[in-house]
Amino acid sequence: MKDYCVKPGSPLKLDRHDPDHTAAYKKTDQGKDKAKAVTAELTGRLGELQERLYANGTRSLLIVLQGMDTSGKDGTIKSVMSGVNPQGCKVVSFKAPSSEELGHDFLWRVHQKAPSHGQIGIFNRSHYEDVLITRVHGWVSDKVVRQRFDQIKEFEELLYESGTTILKFFLHISKDEQKERLEERIHDPEKRWKFNEGDLEERKLWKNYMEAFEDMMAATSTDHAPWYIVPANRKWYRNFVVANCVVDALEKMKLRTPTAPAGVNFETLKIV
Repeated sequence: MKDYCVKPGSPLKLDRHDPDHTAAYKKTDQGKDKAKAVTAELTGRLGELQERLYANGTRSLLIVLQGMDTSGKDGTIKSVMSGVNPQGCKVVSFKAPSSEELGHDFLWRVHQKAPSHGQIGIFNRSHYEDVLITRVHGWVSDKVVRQRFDQIKEFEELLYESGTTILKFFLHISKDEQKERLEERIHDPEKRWKFNEGDLEERKLWKNYMEAFEDMMAATSTDHAPWYIVPANRKWYRNFVVANCVVDALEKMKLRTPTAPAGVNFETLKIV
């Protein structure tokens, strides 16, 4: 997974990252089935590790998902978190800020939603919208964006030092793949509810968004809060990569099942 990690301070060009990449898994039914089998094992392991995280109550995990429309943020959550206990996991979607939120700094609403100890928090879109859509549409200046990059890094450092491990995933799809997925939403009655005409307007700004994503990840990928560029044209491989990274992060916490309460003799204990 290191190949997908954005090195801190390094320049970044997304056209050098193949959104159709599947590593050792061939783009065949056999390769797809193998990847799915491994992903199933990983999601099972994730359920075990999440229980330890919840039981210990000393650490937390924040997963940030960003990407163009149709890149698969919802699908990733549904697949990768399929084995997680809902009590220990919370998904937050950040949409246009309310009037109250606009009356505070841009990170105010985000900090309130950060996961507490014992929890996995998932941001489906995040504080990074304030350096993406705002920049592409010219709602803030480049100077403000640069300031926000520094503020975001300081914010994430605070979370990290407070016991939160941070993983940030950019779900990287091609423009052609997005076209196919948008058309699928139009033609499939079961998926039409997902369609938003605004997505077509944002698609016209594809190049601007790619440049904004490049700057954003290059400026804010750090050792304690790395960005991963996830090849997302193949949904099954996208899920494999994210599940792999999440399990690895939880494994590195080295959490153990808490000890039993002191003074209790479980061998002689009887329940009547």
